Amino acid sequence: MNRSFRRILGGVAASAALAAAPVVAQNAYGPGASDTEIKLGQSTPLSGPASAFGAGAGRAVVGYFQMINEQGGINGRKISFTQLDNAYSAPKAIEQSRKLVEDVGVLAEVGTIGTVPNVAIQKYLNSKQVPQLLITAGGRRFNDPKNFPWTVPFYPDFETEGRVIAHYIRNTRPDAKIGILFQNDDFGRDYMKGLRAGLGAKATQIIAEASYELADPTIDSQVVQLKAAGVDTLIEQSSAKAAAQSIRKVRELNWSPLHVIGGSTASVETVLRPAGLEASKGLVTTLFLKQPGDPAWADDAEVKAYHDFLKKYAPSANPDDYSVLVAYMNVNALTTVLKKCGDQLTRDNLIRQATSLHGERMPLMLPGISISTSPGDYTPFRVLRIATFDGTSWTLSGDPVSAD
Repeated sequence: MNRSFRRILGGVAASAALAAAPVVAQNAYGPGASDTEIKLGQSTPLSGPASAFGAGAGRAVVGYFQMINEQGGINGRKISFTQLDNAYSAPKAIEQSRKLVEDVGVLAEVGTIGTVPNVAIQKYLNSKQVPQLLITAGGRRFNDPKNFPWTVPFYPDFETEGRVIAHYIRNTRPDAKIGILFQNDDFGRDYMKGLRAGLGAKATQIIAEASYELADPTIDSQVVQLKAAGVDTLIEQSSAKAAAQSIRKVRELNWSPLHVIGGSTASVETVLRPAGLEASKGLVTTLFLKQPGDPAWADDAEVKAYHDFLKKYAPSANPDDYSVLVAYMNVNALTTVLKKCGDQLTRDNLIRQATSLHGERMPLMLPGISISTSPGDYTPFRVLRIATFDGTSWTLSGDPVSAD
């Protein structure tokens, strides 16, 4: 056999061996990702009018990534996390997002809190095709895959919450004389939209409405106005401060309507106890997470793990602060999405995985609650639980309620 023929045979054998070998997908990386690191960023209100929400939640997020890195990271990669203060200011939020994208070079901006900053940065991040991932804001405008495909919400939207309460009212109080107290912004208006849609023809049972501005020192006059209108079912979507005030005022007026409060103000420790546990008895709300300060969950393994995490990694954060609780759920979901990305850490794949969740359950979610998303509908939560406060803890009522 001559030397040339042997070379040909050798080449054929090598080609056959390569063809028979298993195909191994090569790692793919976008900006901010590598074999060893994933750069993520967040702007949050560490100062300004919403610092009460942002500071504790911010500490919890930083602590969580510290814990993840100590455990070896995600798929062997450490998280390099940059957190900047947006002071709950739209211009500041845009400035900080630019810094995260153009200076730090993050793979994604994650878990940003609140409607104001998220609205401000939505166009910029989408124009740059940077994921605005798993944001903590309940406005329906953030579920818009057609116009803002890079914005993925991760919080029950307020319209869904309003629809769920509407179904509850229709089933339990068909002759209700409804009065509504709401914050005069997207937080309140989206809830109102869902409530009206869920009530359908029974929306005519809304006999009075009263709104307030976030900066208003008190809502006492609005509560008095609603009582005077003959309301027997008071539904409110308000901030924690306003909710505590309304609970106290209803008690002072010796008024006993069915009183429904928003899920974001259902904390036993930070809202109901300051308002008065006796005054809070009989309140109704929607829930999707266990309440760490609620005695009903005192021995729950997930609640204990949450307390242990904060004690070690964010000791100054209040475990009963609702924003801290939501932040903890959020970063657990983010970890799930990043794990699903595997070695394909591109911005496209990050969005693909975040919008292809099917019945995923995060720690602290109530029984019957899970999250699902699809490329055509980013809404993560479609069902919520109804709960009634018995003076000590929230008692779940009935089965999970769908907004559909």
